[in-house]
Amino acid sequence: MQNDWIMGLLGGGLIGLAGALLLLVNGRIMGASGIIGGLVDGSGRHDWTERVAFLAGLALLPGLAALMTGGAATHLTENWITIVIAGLLVGVGTRLANGCTSGHGVCGISRLSPRGIVASIVYILAGAVTVLIFKHLLGAI
Repeated sequence: MQNDWIMGLLGGGLIGLAGALLLLVNGRIMGASGIIGGLVDGSGRHDWTERVAFLAGLALLPGLAALMTGGAATHLTENWITIVIAGLLVGVGTRLANGCTSGHGVCGISRLSPRGIVASIVYILAGAVTVLIFKHLLGAI
């Protein structure tokens, strides 16, 4: 438990560094939904290998880290239907918001983007309201 905040700080720093490097080296914003969206709608055909490499790293490196460190305790449900529906809802939400938390929160706020700042505030408020409703009012979780 004592190392949790250190790991979060290191992880957040690495995400910020990766976002800054992608912007400085390629001139592109590190938003996962935009990278995936470019593959899905075909607008990212010219740099599909870079997009696939980014997504592969996004999926494979945490798995590798979990194997090397013995994994981490989670409270994720074992109900696959819930997991799939939640993933689809997140995907729809990121398309509606024109970006995900990595794009708006990390890259948008650092560039002082009004849209990124407003989106991040809405994400945080929506999370707080959700916890309030489900944990405190309905007694779930």
